Amino acid sequence: MASNEVPFGVDRSVLRLDTKEPYLCLHFAIVYVRDQERALRFYVDKLGFRVAVDHRFADGRRWIEVSPPDGNANLGIALLPPDEDPPKLMQSQALIWFVTEDVNRKYEDWKARGVQFRYPPEVPAWGGIHTRFEDPDGNQFGLAGFDELTRSVESQRRALAHKYEAERRAAQEIEIAKQVQARLFPQVHPQARTLEYAGLCLQARQVGGDYFDFLDLGQQRLGLVIGDVSGKGIAAALLMANLQANLRSQSAVALSHPELFLSSVNRLFYENTVDSAYASLFFAEYDDATRRLRYANCGHLSGLVLRGDNTYSRLASNGTLLGLFREWECAIADYQLEPGDLLALYTDGITEAHNGDGREFGEERLMDSLRQHRGQPCQQAVEGITEEVRSLNPVDQHDDITLILAKCRPSGV
Repeated sequence: MASNEVPFGVDRSVLRLDTKEPYLCLHFAIVYVRDQERALRFYVDKLGFRVAVDHRFADGRRWIEVSPPDGNANLGIALLPPDEDPPKLMQSQALIWFVTEDVNRKYEDWKARGVQFRYPPEVPAWGGIHTRFEDPDGNQFGLAGFDELTRSVESQRRALAHKYEAERRAAQEIEIAKQVQARLFPQVHPQARTLEYAGLCLQARQVGGDYFDFLDLGQQRLGLVIGDVSGKGIAAALLMANLQANLRSQSAVALSHPELFLSSVNRLFYENTVDSAYASLFFAEYDDATRRLRYANCGHLSGLVLRGDNTYSRLASNGTLLGLFREWECAIADYQLEPGDLLALYTDGITEAHNGDGREFGEERLMDSLRQHRGQPCQQAVEGITEEVRSLNPVDQHDDITLILAKCRPSGV
């Protein structure tokens, strides 16, 4: 027998992934009994089997299937037809055999529960160990074990224990990563007299690649940042942490030279990541005194400004993605916000969110949601809009959902 084979059919439930042959296994074998309820209690209460099927037909007939706890083949318990001869259908010899890793222990356990054995476990000349027992109707079964089976079961137990431990450690590490990443999102909101703002990220997995931040740039200037790094899961989370570290470490020069600041961020991101890594980024510097917005849209979705008359302005891309090129330049654009204007920065997890029919949330619906929520505080509006997006497909969220809302306060407030 090859070393990778499992003896005596222990691994019967393993599916072939290549589908070259149809899946096939033993479904059930039938035993005939005089009283189905009595037989059911024997198999469940004394042998520890589970009930797989217990169905009553319209004509009153009952069909029962029971299965060993670790088995994938069932026993069908059929009522003996009244016109049949019992010796013809009752199994007076062991036609059905059960296999176990420890015949002696199973023998002692079942005997203590009242199971009738024909003889104690025996070790025949051909090896192994076996015994026979009967059900209340005299149907006889065999119980056997083999050294190879015991070793195989123990090996599988060790492999399964190792798998569970590895999964436990992985889950623990993911939870730690989730907690660490949660601290990378802004913990403090710099003060702004003329601007109310809030942000939120609902991650599709425990960790993700969306990023938003609020930076105190000094001299009454506030930095609003939103980004989306390539990939998903742990890989994206590591890239997101790298981008966040670069932004915060270089932010001191953002006020006077935003283009140099972003160029430095790009270079560090390029040097510290693999060739395939990149990120879209929207960086905006808000002047709390003049309400002026200076921004660079580096391959990100257009920022939306909902004006007081419910019309929109778009803050479109004016630069390429970060991390693809070592030599990289960006343009800085200006936009004058007015009291009551609402700025929305978001990732594609909002506009590309879709329901089971593939219908996307889309930019038009986002605009409608901004109109509906513009009278609410920014934090409440952010929570309401992101929850509306997630409700499209709450069971299977495909991407991180990230949104920043910033609203100019009325003059004199």
